[in-house]
Amino acid sequence: MSAEIKGLNEECGIFGVWQDEHAAERTYFGLHSLQHRGQEGAGIVTVQANGRLLEHKGLGLLADAFSKPEQLAQLTGPCAIGHVRYGTAGTHGIENIQPFLFHFAQEDVALAHNGNLTNAVSLRTELEQDGAIFRTDSDTEVLMHLIQRQKGADFKARLKASLREIKGGFAYLVLTKNALYAALDPNGFRPLVVGRLDNGAYIVCSETCALDTVGAHFIRDVQPGELITIDDSGYHCEPFTTETQLSICSMEYIYFARPDSTIYGVNIHQARQRMGRRLAQESPVDADIVVGVPNSSLSAASGYALESGLPDELGLIKNQYSARTFIQPTQELREQGVRMKLAAVKAVVAGKKVALVDDSIVRGTTSNYIVRLLKEAGAKSVHLLISSPPLKYPCFYGIDIENTQELMAANYTIPEMCAKIGADSLHFLSLEGLIDAIDLPSHEPNRGLCVAYFNGDYPTPLYDYAATFKQPKTATKVMQ
Repeated sequence: MSAEIKGLNEECGIFGVWQDEHAAERTYFGLHSLQHRGQEGAGIVTVQANGRLLEHKGLGLLADAFSKPEQLAQLTGPCAIGHVRYGTAGTHGIENIQPFLFHFAQEDVALAHNGNLTNAVSLRTELEQDGAIFRTDSDTEVLMHLIQRQKGADFKARLKASLREIKGGFAYLVLTKNALYAALDPNGFRPLVVGRLDNGAYIVCSETCALDTVGAHFIRDVQPGELITIDDSGYHCEPFTTETQLSICSMEYIYFARPDSTIYGVNIHQARQRMGRRLAQESPVDADIVVGVPNSSLSAASGYALESGLPDELGLIKNQYSARTFIQPTQELREQGVRMKLAAVKAVVAGKKVALVDDSIVRGTTSNYIVRLLKEAGAKSVHLLISSPPLKYPCFYGIDIENTQELMAANYTIPEMCAKIGADSLHFLSLEGLIDAIDLPSHEPNRGLCVAYFNGDYPTPLYDYAATFKQPKTATKVMQ
């Protein structure tokens, strides 16, 4: 993370296991189910019999990082943490692939992080002035330097004190020879869950889909401001702060999380289907068929079709071997990814008025291409329906929604967006409709959701980002 803040940081997946004889393999399979959360690199760290920690990590997909059997086989030991990374700040080299492994005189410590710290630049400057030497330009490394700076011999006490110093969105896994620690920021921006295998081993990971993949039973969601300690005596929960307010990222429900995952009691597929139903109630269109943009919009499309009484058709085919365009690091790669990943089914859309359902419009690249694709395949008209409100504001808590200048809805009105995309009409789900559709069982503001990307109402101070934040041209309110 550089001193000049230009964009955002990572949306990643983390997985940890304690006391499983197949810890590395279990972590590999868990990370595979979290691959949608990061595609730039992957790594695994295990605790060896001698108490030392051993790592392997590499660039690319998990299968690329672990392309040789011996790379996984060498990671022996019953405890492990792993990470799949996507980053938009800093460099994309191997040095920024996590987990980070630190060899200290007292013991080895490994660290994996999903999220983004909003005061990392200030803390890093302060730490460097105190003599800290950073190996990477990732904000993740800040936590370890804070731990080392704390007074006191007890590692957990130093960890808790350090967690109180950092701000923003974070889900951390910290591994030592004695324990696996999991910590969630005071707003719970990023999801984190605890599960258990039939053999008694504990699992901590980003989504419940990873628990299902490795055969673990769900125990609980990690709560905002909570530190979980897992050791040979079991697992223990305690707050590291009492100043908490649930503000889980609404984009997890809209786009990021897998449909088979459940976050704070809400299944992702069912939430997206309700978004589609509400969108049909708010924005009925003159159409013959409903077509969802695969894969993350298929649930919303089914909801729109159910509510509107229109047939839900397979009008677009996704190449399952292409990368997600939202989480590609450059615009050129994003455009190439769109061309590679989608094709229209001409026999389905030709001569039809299409209600095209997608989950979001970020830069407009994908939407423009898909509308053109359907019309070239013979669609009579294409009405674009988005199952979330317009994205006008950047995220500072760990999602790849770039700066305001790159957000289409921040710079153009909805009619202008419609004209640029080439759709016959363009409709968005209302903010109220989104909150109602997700239906979190919470009494916190916005029912426990962070919706700052839509209304600029950030649940925390922006710290290092405040000075560089620029209001959208289409903003309707002043950010508090």
